[in-house]
Amino acid sequence: MSKKEIKPAGELIKDLLREKSSIKQDVVEKTDIAFKSFKLQAAEIAKSLQAEVTPLDKRLKFEHTDKSALLFNLRFAGDTLIFYRHTNVFQFEKSHPLWKTSYFHDDEMRSYCGIINIFNFLTDSLLYNRQGDRGYLVARVFINKDGHYFVEGKRQLSYLYNDFASQVFDDKAATSIIESAILYSLDFDLYTPPYDSIKEVGVSDILEQAANINMSTAKRMGFRFQSDDETMM
Repeated sequence: MSKKEIKPAGELIKDLLREKSSIKQDVVEKTDIAFKSFKLQAAEIAKSLQAEVTPLDKRLKFEHTDKSALLFNLRFAGDTLIFYRHTNVFQFEKSHPLWKTSYFHDDEMRSYCGIINIFNFLTDSLLYNRQGDRGYLVARVFINKDGHYFVEGKRQLSYLYNDFASQVFDDKAATSIIESAILYSLDFDLYTPPYDSIKEVGVSDILEQAANINMSTAKRMGFRFQSDDETMM
């Protein structure tokens, strides 16, 4: 029996560059297209909702702010969603349920994805630059080389967008995900922090300014993404 030919290291490097590196570039391009779609649809949603709510209550604000190629904000009333596109490409861990599907078994390269994170912050946290305040991950959107997408998130975001094999990202998907994130954030209320956590404060803190007082503000004190009633996929 002849021994299996072992390729030189140089050939192996070229093979990996052709396979993985090229695929990752495809993922980056698809993720960038998806993020631009999110930006465009967020701006349209903000414009539409602002026109609809202004006659009802002029104090309600819907604003889209483009911060950079990787980040933009969508403000609605007392909440702000921050959309952030990670620059790197990731692979789903082998323990993830998607590895049990034919979608990954048929082509492992489909498991490489770009990620767009959606965070929920209190608008005042950003407005008053309260750096001790915390935002929460509402959802993260995975985009692969074929432009298919999968969402991990809370409540409706955890089950409406989990058909990775058939869901192709487009403007309609961007709009639906944004609307789901808005609905979840509006239903996620600010809780009063425990009395004992703020019963003492230093003179320097109180004199600095009320917005930057040494006390973190968040919708749920002690909240973690995994701790909500609905589990993450």
